[in-house]
Amino acid sequence: MISFECDYNNGAHPKVLENLIKYNGAKPTPYGFDEFCDRAKDRIREACGMPDAQIFFLTGGTQTNATTIDSMLYQYEGVICVETGHINVHEAGAVEFTEHKIITLQGNNGKMNPKVLDKYLDDFMHDGNNAHAVFPGLVYITFPTELGTIYTAKELNDIYQVCQHYEIPLYIDGARLGYGLMAEGNDITLPYLARHCDVFYIGGTKIGALCGEAVVFTNRRAHKHFFSIQKQHGAVIAKGALIGLQFEALFRDDLYFDLSRHAIEMAMRMKEIFQKKGYEFFIDSPTNQQFVILPDALVEQLSKVMEFTHWGQAPAHRTICRFVTSWATTEEELEELERILDHAQ
Repeated sequence: MISFECDYNNGAHPKVLENLIKYNGAKPTPYGFDEFCDRAKDRIREACGMPDAQIFFLTGGTQTNATTIDSMLYQYEGVICVETGHINVHEAGAVEFTEHKIITLQGNNGKMNPKVLDKYLDDFMHDGNNAHAVFPGLVYITFPTELGTIYTAKELNDIYQVCQHYEIPLYIDGARLGYGLMAEGNDITLPYLARHCDVFYIGGTKIGALCGEAVVFTNRRAHKHFFSIQKQHGAVIAKGALIGLQFEALFRDDLYFDLSRHAIEMAMRMKEIFQKKGYEFFIDSPTNQQFVILPDALVEQLSKVMEFTHWGQAPAHRTICRFVTSWATTEEELEELERILDHAQ
């Protein structure tokens, strides 16, 4: 059975595994204070154009979001995101479990509108009773968004300018960062993104690693006791070199970007397959997540021979289905998808 369910049900890229095997006999210092993590951090700093960036390695996205956000907020502060934001809909309340409210704003195709953000913050700051409310202490966006859309460089800059005006840090969830950077029509580079936020993370779990995320603090210094906060969240892995070795491989010879580019090429091929069959799309996504509206009868047939996500209901007995490509998707899998659709009733 072929799978287009998600981009994190594969193992790791061979070059990542090779790096792990190569140094399997080493006895590095635990908790990430080792030469492999140091080398990986240097490679990431170079790719970001941020020689002074502070970098921390964690194992998964939800863990990374909850830990990083908690480290940046006071007890009485909350985090702003759009209503479809990942921390609001797909993390089981992990951020709110740390006792920080998620303040939701209306988004546009998964993206935050800087004008809506500015109005909310302006209204809040001019509210004479705001001392009784949850204070907005952080702005959270994802790149790409939960719906596979991407921000333009201007849109990102506009959001960051609002954040700077109100002296609120901007945090970018980059679980699928590579897929956004390599998307068709994207005009944001990794250095540009790093210069237009205060902290972001580079997702490895979904892009070639067995596990691992790299949190990058740019213009805003990390909490001086971030490691202790990380430890308190159960987010420090004893064998820290496990993650450092993977990111060292991913950021050698542009592997991270090459893998991301491959996933986008496969996604665009997939989009063409569905378009040729005349199926509608829920949203126009230039990234590796494609949201296709299919008749319920066809969904039932396809579910027997392939894996994908039932995203939501659509009118006229149809279902919004999410099909996802990854760094490991093959041409043969897409050919099989096309063959199955050709023979579907």
